[in-house]
Amino acid sequence: MEQADAPPETAPDAVRPPPRTPRMAIAHALAAGIDFERYFRWRRGREGDPFYVRFPGLGAVLFTGTAVGAREIFRAPIELLEPPRPNPIEPLVGAASLILTAGERHRRDRALLAPAFHSARIRAYGELIRDSAVDEMSGSTSESRPAWRPGTRIDSRAAARAITLRVILDAVFGVDSRERRAEYTAAVAEFLTAFSGPLLLVPALRHGVFGHAPWDRFGSARERLDELILTDIARRRAVADDRAMGADILGMLLATRYDDGTSISDDELCEQLRTLLVAGHETTATTLVWALFHLHREPEALDRLHAELRAAGPDATPLEIAGLPYLDAVCQETLRLHPAVPIVLRRLTAPFTLRGVALAAGETMGVAVPLLHSDPAVWSDPGLFRPQRFIEHKYRPFEFAPFGGGHRRCVGTSLADYELRIVLATVLGRVRLRLTPRYARGRAPLSVPHNIATGPHRSIPFDVVACASVSE
Repeated sequence: MEQADAPPETAPDAVRPPPRTPRMAIAHALAAGIDFERYFRWRRGREGDPFYVRFPGLGAVLFTGTAVGAREIFRAPIELLEPPRPNPIEPLVGAASLILTAGERHRRDRALLAPAFHSARIRAYGELIRDSAVDEMSGSTSESRPAWRPGTRIDSRAAARAITLRVILDAVFGVDSRERRAEYTAAVAEFLTAFSGPLLLVPALRHGVFGHAPWDRFGSARERLDELILTDIARRRAVADDRAMGADILGMLLATRYDDGTSISDDELCEQLRTLLVAGHETTATTLVWALFHLHREPEALDRLHAELRAAGPDATPLEIAGLPYLDAVCQETLRLHPAVPIVLRRLTAPFTLRGVALAAGETMGVAVPLLHSDPAVWSDPGLFRPQRFIEHKYRPFEFAPFGGGHRRCVGTSLADYELRIVLATVLGRVRLRLTPRYARGRAPLSVPHNIATGPHRSIPFDVVACASVSE
């Protein structure tokens, strides 16, 4: 496999004056919320790279969208970096979440969580993932979503969320009861819907008004979800058999000890599990929708993927499916065009220089992933959906970073990658879909913030044309 041309190894950028910091933070936040990628392109076009963006409640962030800049951030000494606080997603995941901890606390918690996402353990979820997709397509999981039969119109976002949420509920909690799954599904949907774009982008709105403000509704939704999680934690702590406790991710975390022999507290575990529920299904669901969208606008790519699935045969195992090269390339190209988490942020604990701009301790720097993934110095025709590029080239971690980079790269990457490939292959192997006329032509929908991830500003519907099988 040919290696992509790397940016030239040059001396560090000469120290340069800092770029201008924009005023009117709320106006800029609203512009980013309306069209995130366009806003970032506009800022870079005005200021060059790196450039500042000011977020309400967070302050100014110095962003880079180049491989050189990303390499400087991802390779910065660990002791210099921590998540910015206050953090826009802190109300969703909690202060104890692995996403927001730093230093020794982050190292300790990551060591606790990482074994749950080891590749050998993830492979055991293959059948669960495929069955979740098949059950959703059969219409057996919800009375409100029909079976995928010819003539049916599918709400792709609702279907994708249902599939990925079922996977994470079973993998994390071992939820196999339809009633309990329905409780979690309703609680998660209410929780994510309550954390609206304004609450994410404008922290000044995070105040209650006699129980009737958006912030009050979000707080109530979070309490209901946490009550479900804490109930499951208490029930599982009562199980004395460690082998039974370790059957899923919750059991494994309850049976695991820190280096000093202590176990994680219930409140901290609740926030880690809430993070897995939110980040572990919404991001993958969004990527699945985008993959289906692009494949059905690019007939040659869709035909090539169908041919690869037919060649694999109906008896291919999930592990064999996940290893198919063109399927992998399709998923990678989708993540390049639509990284679910489009910014990577790091706050400095000591002075640092990013692309020649001197930063002081306490300042924040970041990678604008959509700009990184469209840098013409690395990507040819960056606006085109061309999976073949990932077969022709192998890209470096500071050129392609859909899951972040460095020591804080997403701990659940292996599950997200595995799940995306199996679900996409399962859907394409069983039905033939067609985009509705509105989406079959013209510009792609805008990608806007949805709680922890960004995704299409509205659902992308598909019509089921025919049932199929991978042997056809």
